[in-house]
Amino acid sequence: QVQLVESGGGLVQAGNSLRLSCSASGRTSTYYYMGWFRQAPGKEREFVSAVRWSGGYTYYAGSVRGRFTISRVNANNTVYLQMNSLKPEDTAVYYCAVRIRPTLALASSTNNYDYWGQGTQVTVSS
Repeated sequence: QVQLVESGGGLVQAGNSLRLSCSASGRTSTYYYMGWFRQAPGKEREFVSAVRWSGGYTYYAGSVRGRFTISRVNANNTVYLQMNSLKPEDTAVYYCAVRIRPTLALASSTNNYDYWGQGTQVTVSS
């Protein structure tokens, strides 16, 4: 079992920044991916960003590339999402997820993640 705890959400004005954190516990094995997804009201959950634990390769959705940065700290199993130049359309509940299966898979698919956090609300006002 893996427990994921997100933090850092909140209400900000457009153009400002937020940093989300996700701490994983309960398993000492190396993760394959840790990622961030988001879900706005009435919409499906969508991929935001992911990092491959081994090697640090990063992946971004086109809508956030250049504005968001994902990073990880291996020592404490934590992943961060730095969100800059926020837009109202970034408003959503942001979920952290982890894949433990050590096989290559599409980082942007919700089906390829094994554990999910409870989510943290991000609201961007215009």
